[in-house]
Amino acid sequence: MKLRTFRIGGVHPEENKLTHEVATKVAALPKQAIFPLSQHIGAPAKAVVAKGDKVKVGTLIAEAGGFVSAPIFSSVSGTVFKVDTAVDATGYRKPVIIINVEGDEWEESIDRSDKLETLAEHPELTPEEIVERVKKAGITGMGGAGFPTFIKLTPPPTAKAECVIINAVECEPYITADYRLMMEHADEILVGLDLLMKAAKVTKGYIGIEDNKPKAIALFEEKTAGNPNVEIVPLAKKYPQGGEKQLVDAVIHRQVPAPPAIPVNVGAIVQNVGTAFAVYEAVMKNKPLFERYTTVTGKRLANPGNFLVRMGTPMSDLIEACGGMPEGDNKLLAGGPMMGKALTSVDVPICKGTNSVTILSDDDARRKEPQPCIRCAKCVGACPMGLEPYLLATLSSLKDWERVEAEDVTSCIECGSCQFTCPAHRPLLDNIRQGKSTVMGIIRARNAKK
Repeated sequence: MKLRTFRIGGVHPEENKLTHEVATKVAALPKQAIFPLSQHIGAPAKAVVAKGDKVKVGTLIAEAGGFVSAPIFSSVSGTVFKVDTAVDATGYRKPVIIINVEGDEWEESIDRSDKLETLAEHPELTPEEIVERVKKAGITGMGGAGFPTFIKLTPPPTAKAECVIINAVECEPYITADYRLMMEHADEILVGLDLLMKAAKVTKGYIGIEDNKPKAIALFEEKTAGNPNVEIVPLAKKYPQGGEKQLVDAVIHRQVPAPPAIPVNVGAIVQNVGTAFAVYEAVMKNKPLFERYTTVTGKRLANPGNFLVRMGTPMSDLIEACGGMPEGDNKLLAGGPMMGKALTSVDVPICKGTNSVTILSDDDARRKEPQPCIRCAKCVGACPMGLEPYLLATLSSLKDWERVEAEDVTSCIECGSCQFTCPAHRPLLDNIRQGKSTVMGIIRARNAKK
């Protein structure tokens, strides 16, 4: 069997999939749930509840704050304690809704049965109806980026979708939440794919799975054996294959141009496997997005595991469920070691995009002293976007923003491959991130004047 992969760059970090075969547990309810109003790309949601209001599981607590935005629903029942600010994954205080948990009473409109609903049983579901239900349910990309899903399903008139690609790659080290979801809810994911294909008005679907998940490949090949419209695509192990542009190249052998081009410009709509599951639950079970599969992992954790966790649950609750924070110095990440964000507090809540809580020991997390660049060009060979990371990092450190923009910094997907491969331990990604952020701010200001 010939394995496909993307053509430009890539690296091979140690996998450390410690929780690969650990079955998912339902996380305990928190005593207090914290809901940041910015859990997605775009405008923050706007609170529609106030202190003292009673809510149930599935109650709308914040509405979309603009076109590129998404509503937020309570994952718990209880009383709104306050609408305030709290430290989120960025390290800054941001607007939040805090709810004191009292019992576990759900909105009656949610179908909590285990019966599998299929698209064949629901001919009344038009593409427009599917998109509307996805929008109302607050579904965003579950792989970490957090882009509102309904927007992807309604591409601009200048682009025509030809296929839906399900991202079941999970190439980031340590994380296994998507794998467990695939092994435990394959049927629902496949119905989710059917719904996404109908919403996008396409007849072809692909599911890309790396070959370090042979059980998942076998399971999905078995379940789609009689379906000519869905193809399971085994992929070679390579990071960052879970990046949209890399996955499109690997699966359908088309390369997405530089921004503002997106995958649909070459005919593909890419959705995470967790998003497909959330779409199934929203459309078929009338269940808004308020819980997700999350891995809690680390080499020194007593009992690392996978959890179905209500959003708003503090990470400290999950860490305690895994045996507590290990002794000594540790680095806490929301996400994996390559692209995850380092956190300043264990009280940061689980959000829509939190696929992992990773705890690295001091030995694994401590950076080595940076040395002068040795001109080896390993970072250039590793960059999956075909950029020159050494140059972008140097120009960013010199604050030469005009040249940083000219060298296409906005194409950087911040995967960390350059920094991972650098033998001189230079902080390439740190500098590039600063440069990209600054340049994007300059571009936004320039566009606002037009």
